[in-house]
Amino acid sequence: MVEAIIYRYRTGIPWRDLPVEAFGSWKTAWKRHRRYAQDGTWDKVLAALLADADAAGKIDWTAVSVDATINRAHQHATNTVRPDQDTGGPVESHKSSTRVRRESARR
Repeated sequence: MVEAIIYRYRTGIPWRDLPVEAFGSWKTAWKRHRRYAQDGTWDKVLAALLADADAAGKIDWTAVSVDATINRAHQHATNTVRPDQDTGGPVESHKSSTRVRRESARR
């Protein structure tokens, strides 16, 4: 199953496109990957591989870089509340802002 998971990540294919002849059911590979991710198995494997590679001198830590990409989220994507800041409210509906203002004025 590990080979199936590695193949899937290396090629970037969807789980359902795993070759059945080589790896068997994609569902089994997906379930195993999901279980390993949830129970921390992948973290342990990565830590062991990094420790072995570092001990063998195969990792050049001076060449490690951090990606400074900024990922923006929509203002309503958080689950926090900012009562002192208007974030759009009913304007987010599919109605035009003029119609929303008219409906609000009637209330």
